[in-house]
Amino acid sequence: MSGCRGRTAVAAAALSLAVCLAACGGSGESGPGGADSGEGGFAVGLLFSQDIQTRWETFDKPLIERKVKELCAGCVLEYANAQGDVAAQKQQVETLLSKDIEVLILSAVNFRSLRSSVERAHDAGVPVIAYDGLVEGPISAHVSFDNERVGRLQGEALLKAMGDRTDGGQIVMMNGPQTSPTNVAFKTGAMSALRGKVAIGRSYDVPGWSQEIAHADMVRAIAALGADGIDGVYAANDGLAAGVISALRAARIEPLPPVTGQDADLEAVQRILLGEQYMSVYKPFKAEADTAAEMAVALGRGENIDTVAETTVDTATTKDIPAVLLDPIPVTVDDIKDTVIKDGVYTTDQICTPRIRAACERAGLVG
Repeated sequence: MSGCRGRTAVAAAALSLAVCLAACGGSGESGPGGADSGEGGFAVGLLFSQDIQTRWETFDKPLIERKVKELCAGCVLEYANAQGDVAAQKQQVETLLSKDIEVLILSAVNFRSLRSSVERAHDAGVPVIAYDGLVEGPISAHVSFDNERVGRLQGEALLKAMGDRTDGGQIVMMNGPQTSPTNVAFKTGAMSALRGKVAIGRSYDVPGWSQEIAHADMVRAIAALGADGIDGVYAANDGLAAGVISALRAARIEPLPPVTGQDADLEAVQRILLGEQYMSVYKPFKAEADTAAEMAVALGRGENIDTVAETTVDTATTKDIPAVLLDPIPVTVDDIKDTVIKDGVYTTDQICTPRIRAACERAGLVG
């Protein structure tokens, strides 16, 4: 391992910082975020949990890589995706540690199962940044969105879309896998809005965020509750929403009940325009990715991140973890122009394909 970490002994922090800045090509500027002025750098590890959601490799990875390079010209990104496999991700941690990474950005497959890997990194002097979701073990920082608020926004939007049907109405809940505090928070936030307002006819926790399993679960819900017994569907993300909607379509349910989502995937935005999905939640990926990169470069240089992380979070194993929790944004048909188009996530041409051009015209996205 490289000798420029200087993070394990608090008493030697000042000396370690000076050594790190000299050895790793730091510019001598205080605090995170200063551009690297030399050719020196270090390796930043980036491990993602899955590729089912298109955002990870389409947005998060290139955004993190770009920001790391902007802040540290000599830094390199070592990347891998576990594709939902805990054992694979544990091996990926070992592989990156053998490559002498200085810091690890980790989106864990399972927040408990990766604890031993986080401990291995910590023992090796490699700080771990928990990305988008928490993980047990001695992590050094966390960046995500206010995930209970994500669920609450979804629940509130579903109630609004149901209108008068909330009185005596019945919904189906299609939650993500309850294998991380993030997914638990989505469900908790949704229930804070829905509890006591509507009856929950069926509730499912879908393993692996599988669209296919969500479809099968929705088929079972329709069989149990009847086509007229579903007034709305809480779907925790856009992939689950796609599975739900395909099952509703197959059952020839018209009109479709309102369905929520999350991540503002391109296909979900198109479904919103077509009236198939009521809403999604846009989480500005650039803000999250940039923050993770700033934390990584600072920690890799042995600097503190006090100017970046202005709050703290706890896990069962670690208290007072420096954290940044960003604000999620609900997206309905009226918000598309001022969110994902304005921020450059998608162009109008990408969204408004010939198949949905008429819907785009109705929404005022094209003339």
